[in-house]
Amino acid sequence: LFNDKDSGDEHDANPDAFRLPSGVPDGKRVRNRYDIPLLLIDMRFDQNGVQTMDTANMDGHLGDKLTVNGLVQPYFEVERRKYRFRILNSGIARFVDVWFSNGMTFDVIANDGNLLPAPVTAQSVKLGVAERMDIVVDFSELPETTTEIYLVNRAEQLDGRGPQRDLLPMGQSARLLKLNIRPDAVEDPSRIPQVMRPLGPITTTGLPRREWKFDRRNGMWTVNNEFFNPNVSRATVVQGQPEIWHFDTNGGWAHPIHFHLEEGRILSYNGKSVAGTML
Repeated sequence: LFNDKDSGDEHDANPDAFRLPSGVPDGKRVRNRYDIPLLLIDMRFDQNGVQTMDTANMDGHLGDKLTVNGLVQPYFEVERRKYRFRILNSGIARFVDVWFSNGMTFDVIANDGNLLPAPVTAQSVKLGVAERMDIVVDFSELPETTTEIYLVNRAEQLDGRGPQRDLLPMGQSARLLKLNIRPDAVEDPSRIPQVMRPLGPITTTGLPRREWKFDRRNGMWTVNNEFFNPNVSRATVVQGQPEIWHFDTNGGWAHPIHFHLEEGRILSYNGKSVAGTML
């Protein structure tokens, strides 16, 4: 399997190993000192500090405190080297548009469909509910005078139905995580491979096609004008047979659409080809 090259050991002697930022050997284990999960959840607490939500709000719940790994505005000390951040938006209805407060760029290396064919340089990643992005950021590129920066959310969202179109100015963005930058240079054996998970050619001619129209009725989602029913199957697919699925959305809600136990490749988005990106 090609993904075996992502061994989680930046000191891996295998010449084909990716050696992405991970950690240092510790006996038979590798301590993932530089491979950090960041779980983003917005929460709301009552006057007793107990997490609460309005289960009758069909527009979607928004918390008033943004947390990272369960903490409100935590801090993290980083060395001047590369780190891999595995960012997951685990909120119920909150969208996030994640930037560094100094506007620095980073490399996006993975999404929900696992590793990308090649890294993509970006200033931000936008994550809907349950979406994931892996990024590699190199703190050695910062000026020596930089001692702290923040991971921030620039998405403005007023209700659970989705974010506003425009981003918040950087100075008004919500701080997620404070990063304290240690002063001294350190050794960094990690790297960012230029080829990771190439996508082979696909043939779409003559494939079965299904239409899925998402809409809103009586305050709830419908698919092809039907409410969700766990006892009814809406499609029977043949194992090993590819299909083309077309999703059409309406109803004034923003929400990712994803399917479980399988990966798809996006052929087009809003009528424009996107060259088979992993979904």
